[in-house]
Parts: sequence; C-alpha cells; structure tokens
Amino acid sequence: MSGRALVFLGFMGAGKSAAARDVAAVLGTQALDTDRLLEEQLGHSIEEEFDRRGEAAFRAREEALCVELLERAGAGDVIALGGGAVLSERTRAALRRHVAVLLEVDPATAWERASGKGRPLARDPDAFARRHAERDALYRSVADAMLPAADRRVARRALPHLRRLPEGVRLLWAHAASAEYPVLFGARALEVDPWPAPGRRFVVTDEAVGPLHGGRVASAQATLAVPPGERHKTLATVERVQSELAAAGATRADHVVALGGGVVGDLAGFCAATYQRGIPVVQVPTTLVAQVDSAYGGKTGVDLPEGKNYVGAYHQPAGVLVDVGLLRTLPGAELAAGRAEVVKTALIAGGPLWESVRAGRFEDEDIVLECARAKISVVAADERDAGRRQLLNLGHTVGHALETVTGYARLRHGEAVGLGLLAALRLSGRDELRDEVRALLERAGLPTAIDGVDVEAVLAATERDKKRQAGEPVPFVLVTAPGDVRHGEPVAPDDLRAAVAELARP
Repeated sequence: MSGRALVFLGFMGAGKSAAARDVAAVLGTQALDTDRLLEEQLGHSIEEEFDRRGEAAFRAREEALCVELLERAGAGDVIALGGGAVLSERTRAALRRHVAVLLEVDPATAWERASGKGRPLARDPDAFARRHAERDALYRSVADAMLPAADRRVARRALPHLRRLPEGVRLLWAHAASAEYPVLFGARALEVDPWPAPGRRFVVTDEAVGPLHGGRVASAQATLAVPPGERHKTLATVERVQSELAAAGATRADHVVALGGGVVGDLAGFCAATYQRGIPVVQVPTTLVAQVDSAYGGKTGVDLPEGKNYVGAYHQPAGVLVDVGLLRTLPGAELAAGRAEVVKTALIAGGPLWESVRAGRFEDEDIVLECARAKISVVAADERDAGRRQLLNLGHTVGHALETVTGYARLRHGEAVGLGLLAALRLSGRDELRDEVRALLERAGLPTAIDGVDVEAVLAATERDKKRQAGEPVPFVLVTAPGDVRHGEPVAPDDLRAAVAELARP
C-alpha cells in the first residue's frame, strides 16, 4: 500500500464495519471502526449523543477523531468510517493519503439493513432515501475503489488489487452471474500488479493500434495483428488468430490481451472464449466506444452477412484496464463515434450523468468511468439479455441494421448508434428530447442523416435482430425521459418506416 491504509466508506448499511473486519483478519491486524471509537470516547451510544446534543455536535467530535486517525494511519491499517464522516472537508482531505474504498449500496438495501438498529438517521424512510441521494456523489468523488455492497465478502476477494492499487488509479469491481473482475482506470492502469490473469500474455490487436500502443503491454509472449475495421470481424479472421495462437504455443494456462477498440475486443474475446474451449481475456480498450461500453459485460462475437454479431459467446473478461490517455491518438472521427455511446448510456442512466453529457462532457476520465459503472450495474442484474440488459440496446436495432445494409464499410458503429438513437426517440414520441439529442450529436461531430440507403433493406435487416422471438415483432428500447427507459416495446411498421426514412437523405 506504500504507506496507505485501506479506508472503507459508504452509506449506512453498506457493511463497512464487516468488510473492514474481514479484510483485517486476512491481513492479521485489527480493524479500526470510527463509530465504535466514538462511542468509547463518549461513554454512550451515537443515538444517545444525537438525542442529547444534536447532529452538529456529533459531527464535530467525529471530524476530530477521523482526522487524527487518518493522519497517523499507514500501510497495514484498516479503517471503517461512519456513514457521514465524509461530509467533513477536513476528513476528505485526510482521506487523500489512503486508499478510499466505497461500498456501494442502494437505498432499499441500506434501509433494510439499517432501520430499527438504533441509528439516529435511520428512523424516517423518506429522509433516509433523500440523505442517500445527497451523499452518493460525495462518496464517489473521494473513492479510489468502488465495490458492490450486496456481496459481503467482495472486499476480501478484491484485496490483492486494493493493497497494491497505484496512486492515481481507480478500481471498479464488476460482477455478473458467471464471473467478477477488476476494472482499473488511470494512466498507470497497465502497470497494475497483480495483473488480472495468470500465465503468458498473447496480445491480439490490429495493424493500426499495434504500432501505437503494443509496447504498453509488458512481457507479451506474442503479438497477433489483424486488419482494422468491422469488415474483418469474421469467422475467417477468428480461424487465422486461433491458428496463430496454436502455432505460438498458447495453452489453457495462458490468456489473450485484447488491445484495441470494439472490433478487436469482440473478436479477441470470441477467440479466447472458443480457443481450447476457453481461456481468459484481459480487455485493454483504446477507443471511446470500447472504454465506455463494449469492453465490459462479456459479449464477444463476429459478424455474418446476415447480421452483426451473429456468431458469439458470453465470456466475461478477467479484467479491464482503461487509460483514457490512449484516446489522444484516435482520429477525430473515431473519437466522435464513441460519443454516441456516451449519449446512449447517459439517456439510460439519467441523473447527473445525463446532465454532464448534455452540457458537452463526453470523454474525460470521470465520464468514461461513470459510463462503465452504469453498464456494469446493468449487467450485474442481467448478464444474458433476459431483461434489463436489453436497455443497453437503445439505438442499436436500427443502428445495427444500418451497419449491415452498408456492408460495415460506410458507418462506424458509433455513427450508426447515433442515427439509431434518433429513430428510437422518434418512435418514443419524444420530439423535444430528440431535437436536443440531434443537436448534441451534431455538436459531437456525428451525422444525423445518411444518404443512399435503401429504407426497405434497413427494415428487412431489423427483422433479423437477435433479440426477436419467433413469431413476435422486433422489440425496441424506447425512452420516456432520461433515466426512464423501457425495453421489449413493439412498434407499428408504418412508424418504423417513417423513423428510418427520416434518417435517409433522398
């Protein structure tokens, strides 16, 4: 930890004390709990202190104790802060010396755990929920690591990464039904130790990215480069890559490193999922599309003439390493294409992320991290597209159809998604929001129409959408308002035709 303590923070009921005790037991030390230390100082419970002297007096005592504790803490120490400790600016400043680990808990779970337990701020459920909303952004602003509080033992499993987290690198812990993995953000993300997967590293990249960033993956056993672009995301390329892996001696004890954008991530992930019946993959996304969306969630695959990603597998990565600085080498059009996925994610998430994006923030590290966090949260609830994960397909039904009918040559994926968003918003009957999104896409450098496209061919391609059930209409993701999005919605054929025709210039 290089002199840094592990400090657990989060809302009431997040499980900070339990996590601190669990981690301290592994490290062979004693956890320090500020709430318990305060009660020892006071000689009575925190609830009684609130009732006697009020919250302001309690916060002053809490601040003094926390600042003193954090200023003398160091490597090997494990601390659990009270839920409101980060309200103090002095405490937040003292936290910067350490690894601040946020246990993220939703308000319903927090209330279930905290109410009726003698907590003075857990008496009124409405006030409790408001307080949760007010503190959420503050917690995340100081956190070096964010772990899901639903799993009581997650801190123990994340401990190898927490103990050696480089300064300036932030950790998200992604979890799905089949796997969990670290997601690391920062200029030093590719320097992490431990590396997310064991064995030798076989880098799969493309001929454009390899010369720029291939050297960033230390100790690579071999580097396999494929031609860039969606046109080469095919079974023929998979066969070539897997033959080269075999020739290089890759075994089940080794892993693939997918170094590139969404195409490389999909392709390399599928190669890893199927090579010798499956080896790990570490995703190192180098485009905005990949950093905000495609690197997470385990969807891998390649295209057929009949449709995009028609052959694929769910294969969660062993880890994702994100250096937003890599985006500086992107051509302007590639960077712009990624902004469509940022807009899509913000529409789904709503709230502060939407407000930031509508103000024109597209690719700084905080926005990339929040987009990743939003997607990881959705995948945690629905890994296999059975329900909520379908929300992530907002804009993709028409978008994928446009990519297919143009032969994966005229439109970048993000450009197609941007057009698909406009179609989805028209189908949603949200004209004012559609106008705002159109202006936002134009501001981002994205097209809002395309010429020379056969509308009927696009409609036919939507009928082959992978989410369609036999005998059922194609399900669409529609928007009521940012943060209020629904999936599985049928649309009238004439409405869909009009929405696609609006995108197609004569």
